[in-house]
Amino acid sequence: MSTHPQYTVYAVRYAQRDARRGEHFHGYEPGGESSHPTAYYVWAAVSGEHTVVVDTGIAPGRAARVQGLDYRCSPVEALAELGIAAESVDHVVLTHLHYDHTGTARDFPRARYVVQRAELDYWTGPWAERITRERWLLDDGDLAHLTAAVKDGRALVPDGDAALLPGLSVHLVGGHTAGMQVVRVETARGPVVLASDASHFYENIESDRPFPILHSMTGMYGAFDRIKELAGGPGLVVAGHDPLVLERFPLRTPDVAVISP
Repeated sequence: MSTHPQYTVYAVRYAQRDARRGEHFHGYEPGGESSHPTAYYVWAAVSGEHTVVVDTGIAPGRAARVQGLDYRCSPVEALAELGIAAESVDHVVLTHLHYDHTGTARDFPRARYVVQRAELDYWTGPWAERITRERWLLDDGDLAHLTAAVKDGRALVPDGDAALLPGLSVHLVGGHTAGMQVVRVETARGPVVLASDASHFYENIESDRPFPILHSMTGMYGAFDRIKELAGGPGLVVAGHDPLVLERFPLRTPDVAVISP
């Protein structure tokens, strides 16, 4: 039995978008035109000593430019409704640097950021300006804020797996992006893995079908395997954009799933 502190873990939906199956699976999907909504979450892990937010969603200004997005409120407001004030958060884990996961990072004034070295290097290294095909996935303002935080000593930049806090660790899995990381959290139910975009939907990991936006196809399959190894069981994996999260776990409100109390 683990002697680590146990966390209460929440998945907090702040937006949703009607999408099509063909957007979610690599290669042609025969039912590609059928509806397959995308949910947008941030996650929180809370213990007696620490409050950790995993990813920070889409900023309000950017949300207005996402076609068809039903943006209920900003992620910061959604967390506040749950009783998690931005000022109380001591760590913000950024699983990767796509705009829908970094948008309100600057609104957590006390938090230390956690981003993988491989992810930061991909977007700031010598070839970064030549990665034009993927640039739309990045928010330059968010990246500038993060790089400034690194210089100021307000960010942790692990190069691979790392124990962030007792009972909470980050794991480099790659696949979706160069430095994609997942978060493993000790809970009363066992080790939970917050997969974020390492598996957007349960069907991605459960049917071995990668999402089409990816850095490495083989890396995606490796990420699926690693998630399964890290989680305490299939029922303790939290997919990154799946509305089914709100069906597979108990609800605190219609937009908040309690992954483990």
